Amino acid sequence: MVTVAEELDKAVQGAFTRPLPKSAGAQMRYLVRQHRRSTRRVAELLGVSRRTVERYVKNEIRKPRPELADRLEREVRARWQPQIRARAKQTAATTGGIMIDTRARFGFTAAPGSTDDARLRHLTLALPPHHAARLFTAQEAGATEDQLREIAAEALGEVYFRDSGRRAHGLEVEFTDLGHLEFEL
Repeated sequence: MVTVAEELDKAVQGAFTRPLPKSAGAQMRYLVRQHRRSTRRVAELLGVSRRTVERYVKNEIRKPRPELADRLEREVRARWQPQIRARAKQTAATTGGIMIDTRARFGFTAAPGSTDDARLRHLTLALPPHHAARLFTAQEAGATEDQLREIAAEALGEVYFRDSGRRAHGLEVEFTDLGHLEFEL
């Protein structure tokens, strides 16, 4: 299932200037450096023993089991280039905005006599910076997936359906059956 939070993270990761460490040993050494040289903290984070972390750091183990490899990459990716990540979010929230490409079912709550049947639409739109700021702020504050979808629906409603206040006043957009979602900074 596609989630707004994951797609926002992917968009920000597109701004990275250097690739992530590739080998398990390099990834483990990076995490140990990020946790102030504490193999204990890294072991707790990954759910492995402290000795296992030490063995990866020394390249005594080179190939992690698949679930550990996924956790390791996810943790490295979450901490990689924090200043680049922050700058990309700041730019999107102040000047650049964010592109959204989605295929979902949109239903409406509108005035009597208008069509409010939900239908599948594919939309690619540039959202203004204030919508990007709302999305990133909510994500950092720990908003749920439903709250993030609601913010995205409000943004799509304002930009596409209400044309920034020029039409369809009072139209409320429902964002359901999300089939595809992608953000780009």
